[in-house]
Amino acid sequence: MPDRPSHRSGASHRPLTSGGARASTRAGGRAAWPVGPVTIPTGTVEVERDPEDPDGVTLLVNGVPSSYLDLADPARLDFEYMQQMAAVIARVGLPGEPLDVVHLGAAGCALARALHAERPGSRQLAVELDPALPELVRAWFDLPRAPALRIRTGDARKELARLADRSADVVVRDVFAGDRTPEHVRTRELVADVARVLRPGGVFLANCADRPPLAAARAEAATIADVFAQVAVIAEPGLLRGRGYGNVVLAGTDDPVLLSSPTLARAVRSLPAPARLLADDEARAFLAGTPVLRDPTV
Repeated sequence: MPDRPSHRSGASHRPLTSGGARASTRAGGRAAWPVGPVTIPTGTVEVERDPEDPDGVTLLVNGVPSSYLDLADPARLDFEYMQQMAAVIARVGLPGEPLDVVHLGAAGCALARALHAERPGSRQLAVELDPALPELVRAWFDLPRAPALRIRTGDARKELARLADRSADVVVRDVFAGDRTPEHVRTRELVADVARVLRPGGVFLANCADRPPLAAARAEAATIADVFAQVAVIAEPGLLRGRGYGNVVLAGTDDPVLLSSPTLARAVRSLPAPARLLADDEARAFLAGTPVLRDPTV
């Protein structure tokens, strides 16, 4: 987050009714969804129904779109940056094999839910700051249960520090306060702790919402490159050319070929909302001259 469902992603596999709308597969449970915002310790959460799909919902946290879920098709991802992340994760390990994944930032757990469908047997941990939100989203949506998906309440950085060395294949950072990522989860110290938790060949993925001249994304890319041997930037081409506001996916790994693979570049170009991958020299040019983000000195 933040993002809006694109509805250009792969369509749900459910058949259309005679009137053109998709038949709901959740006839009995919709009454449990709240109407309007629900107060939680960190603000509000709201379920917004998709007028074009009876099984589609957007979860808004403090008014910001945070997750889109298709309750009948868990593998469907509508947020464009999640599609981009999924394209990278698809190239980690052997096709279809289970992964250990850490999600810093949970909200509705849309990406975790999709990975559970695509990679059966995976073990995932999602960290959510708000103590009430995990119970609510488990009640509202069909989320995998532990040990497939555990949701832990706490600060993302503190919970990351508790994890064992080399215990994850993927770490995803998707942490926002409003429309901004808190500073303490953007620094080199955070990225170094991610590298500690990742196994060799693992990948770190960070969602950065930014606008031209993409100063925040460049700073985060420089910070990731100071820790990882390989870094990549994925975004909509117009955003990279200086137009609009949107999400930039930043990736770091010690794998020498994962992020520079032509197949990954083709995969992100072939998404419903085509994106551009910057790796190798293009990534270095993107972050050139940008200082590394560090924790404040006391």
